Amino acid sequence: MSLSHRLTRMTGRDPNEPHRQATPLELLFDLTFVVAFSQAATQTAHLLELGHVGPALMGFSLAVFGISWAWINYSWLASAYDNQDIFFRVATLIAMVGVLILAMGIPPAFHSIDEGAHLDNGLLVVGYVIMRVATVALWLRAARDDPERRATCLTYAGWVSAAQVGWIALVFADPPLMATFTIAALLVAAEIIGPVVAEHRYGGTPWHAHHIAERYGLLVIITLGEVVLGTILIISAVVEDEGWSLEAGILALSGTALAFGMWWVYFMIPSARVLRVHRNRAFAWGYGHMILFGSIVGVGAGLHVAANVIAHVAHVDALFAMWCVAIPVAIFLICVYVLYSLLLMEFDPFHLWLFAGSLVVLVLSIVAVGLGATLGVGLLIAALSPVVTIVGYETVGHRHQAEALERAMA
Repeated sequence: MSLSHRLTRMTGRDPNEPHRQATPLELLFDLTFVVAFSQAATQTAHLLELGHVGPALMGFSLAVFGISWAWINYSWLASAYDNQDIFFRVATLIAMVGVLILAMGIPPAFHSIDEGAHLDNGLLVVGYVIMRVATVALWLRAARDDPERRATCLTYAGWVSAAQVGWIALVFADPPLMATFTIAALLVAAEIIGPVVAEHRYGGTPWHAHHIAERYGLLVIITLGEVVLGTILIISAVVEDEGWSLEAGILALSGTALAFGMWWVYFMIPSARVLRVHRNRAFAWGYGHMILFGSIVGVGAGLHVAANVIAHVAHVDALFAMWCVAIPVAIFLICVYVLYSLLLMEFDPFHLWLFAGSLVVLVLSIVAVGLGATLGVGLLIAALSPVVTIVGYETVGHRHQAEALERAMA
């Protein structure tokens, strides 16, 4: 690759390129998603602390899809066609601007959902469309420079463009709230189907297995920042209320341990090794991460709720806050086990025991708070939930994985 950044042809990267790693540009791009996920977590926590669960989940689902889907599309395109020239860099800059505009549109969207009349999605859609238009420009350029995969690239560009027309029309039509979500669900389906058609009907793009696995892992780490932020907020609430105390120390340990445990559990999945051999398993693995990303953001939102309960500014109690943390942790663990099974295309019964043990721990955390324990104690118990999986993997599960990998690589 040239050391300059002048215009070069987007002919596709070598999917077997050695030592392929995330670029500094991709890491900079990911930073904008910190802001977007933080907005989603904050607005979700605000509605949850008011007890408005339905609007909170609706807004959360819409925001997390828009954020994670735009990131996924860009990242797979970059894995296949990033040539680091000035056109690619400027297109990435435009996409980053789109992420920030989308983030600015999250609060009014949540507010309008809570009111229940219609969806104030103007800024949300503007930011999303800007991100997607930048992606379309890159797909069209790849179609011009890569004749072998021209049909694939044009299919991507066509489906993405058609979906954006639908999103823009939805803003101007401004139907009632439930009608808006119904139409949005159809547009989401179109967004998701497009890549499947492009890759399966016309041949795949030259994405790099180790690179794309690293990119997903990096976004998981960035998203875990919401759990760390939630931990800081909850510690600050205790310190402001009663000063430095044993409870503050317990909360510091529990929040940090929870983030650390989730990190450990996620990176048990042998994603890169399997994707390198079985590229056809990428869709289930890649799409499934949208729920996983959402679950991590959800844990951060739950910790926000807990912080507000401790600060005595929430309209819900400690038990509700504990549910807000435990449920997304459970969803995260389900996602990890499901992604593992889909990737290796086999089910390990041992996982049922591990998940059952993790679930028992989460239930104990809720019961403890319900019986009068502090949120610090409840969160400390919840932080042990990923530990069940970690201990199971390090003692027995790693041997199961080695055997499953041997079968997968055969």
